[in-house]
Amino acid sequence: MQSRVMVSLEEGKETGVLSRTNRFKVLPLRSPRLLVLFIVLCVVFSVIIVYTVRLFGVDSLVMNARSSGFGSCYEEATSLEDWIRPPSNLMHNMSDKELLWRASFVPRIKKYPFARVPKIAFMFLTKGPLPLAPLWAKFLKGHEGLYSIYIHSLPSYQATFPPSSPFYNRQIPSQVSEWGRMSMCDAERRLLANALLDISNEWFILLSESCIPLYGFSAIYHYIMKSKYSFIGAFDDPGPYGRGRYNENMAPVVNITEWRKGSQWFEINRKLAINIVEDTRFYPKFEQFCRPACYVDEHYFPTMLTIQAGNLLANRSITWVDWSRGGAHPATFGKTDITLDFFKRVREGHKCLYNGRNITVCFLFARKFAPSALEPLLQIEPRVLGF
Repeated sequence: MQSRVMVSLEEGKETGVLSRTNRFKVLPLRSPRLLVLFIVLCVVFSVIIVYTVRLFGVDSLVMNARSSGFGSCYEEATSLEDWIRPPSNLMHNMSDKELLWRASFVPRIKKYPFARVPKIAFMFLTKGPLPLAPLWAKFLKGHEGLYSIYIHSLPSYQATFPPSSPFYNRQIPSQVSEWGRMSMCDAERRLLANALLDISNEWFILLSESCIPLYGFSAIYHYIMKSKYSFIGAFDDPGPYGRGRYNENMAPVVNITEWRKGSQWFEINRKLAINIVEDTRFYPKFEQFCRPACYVDEHYFPTMLTIQAGNLLANRSITWVDWSRGGAHPATFGKTDITLDFFKRVREGHKCLYNGRNITVCFLFARKFAPSALEPLLQIEPRVLGF
């Protein structure tokens, strides 16, 4: 066929004119049939499209197009409300690297273009069940919209809270964490990152399954809201359990004069939470050079935040614990310990600084409480805790 066309073209060059009749002669005889088939198919598709639009509307076509491929991987934000609405499902398939990157997003304009109500994110770091959940449910009741719940448990644990519970569907994608190792800090960063995805969360409190609140929700909310500082312990311990755990290989990123120690249980504001999830400078040093008998969960955050924003730290914890019995872990309290005198000892007789002035209300939470303490706690709560 190519030779016939070339001959025809050459003849055209010699005569200067290629007749319309000769051009059609070089085309295959089946071309008109293909053209007719193409026209028929176009007509059929046109009829289908018109019928679909009339029956279902234009939106159905758009949704069908998005149902496959990349369109199904995200929810399109068509309004400000879509952007600020917290995730409807806490379970996602992001890796830690992707999650921390996403959680580090910060608006450059500080003034919010909507009526933002700041919330407290209660972050529970636990192996499995929350035996004191009924007490927490009473504490939270009536304050919806002022708090969020996040639970990091063993991956194998499946919670069975009823839909009416504030803990219902509040588990986040979790991994195994070991006490004293970097995986524990990874779990805490995971909790912070998931909580940061809700733009309204302003304060972040790390709790365990053995923690209880010592006051009503309103009192705790206003105590935290009015504080100029975040509550995390960060002190310079010159002894073997402080500076004695420092590894010289951490310099110059962390010098021994900057080495700090503090309780694992903290309350921090949104700015410091972002500092923690976005950190790539201090993390490698602590991961490599702070291993048992250096317990990284006692040093990583206190040291890093002291270096980055020491002026924003109250340098104390608001979670009460009893170390008077000695040992590697604080005392655990059960059914027989829950008395009026016990709570008087926990809540009274303390002095601390709050916004630069001396006060006696120093602890808002307490631990550790065994499951057997639940019933007496629920009984004594109206007289002591006042939820």
